[in-house]
Amino acid sequence: MGFDELYEEAKSVLNPRQLSDWADAGGVGAALLTENGQVYTGVCIDTACSMGFCAEHAAAAAMITAGENRVMKMIAVNWDGQIMPPCGRCREFISQLHPDNLHTEVMVAEGVVRTIGDLVPYIWR
Repeated sequence: MGFDELYEEAKSVLNPRQLSDWADAGGVGAALLTENGQVYTGVCIDTACSMGFCAEHAAAAAMITAGENRVMKMIAVNWDGQIMPPCGRCREFISQLHPDNLHTEVMVAEGVVRTIGDLVPYIWR
C-alpha cells in the first residue's frame, strides 16, 4: 500500500466534534500500515487538562489490541487534510513498540517521507 491510499485511510476517520465542555476529538486522523498489511486508524482526543492523546496513539492502540506492533508506514492529517508530522511523544512511542520501528516510513509533509530514526536522531537508548 502506498502513501496515497494511507492518506485516504487517515482522512476517512476525520470527524472534528466537541465531546463536552472540556474535550473535543477527531480533528486529526492517523493511519498505520503494519508488516502484515493491515491498516489501523485513530483520531486525536484533546482535553482541557491535557490528558488526551494523539491520533497516532489511538491507531497504535488498535494495532496492539489486534496483536501487532511493527509499523511499516504511518501518516497523520489534520481536519483540513493537511499532512502533519508526528509530535515528539508519538515518535518516541512508536519507536518503542518494536525495535524495527526506527525504520518506519513517515510522511511528514506532502511528498516528504522520513523514518522514525530520522525524526529521533539522538535517541536516548
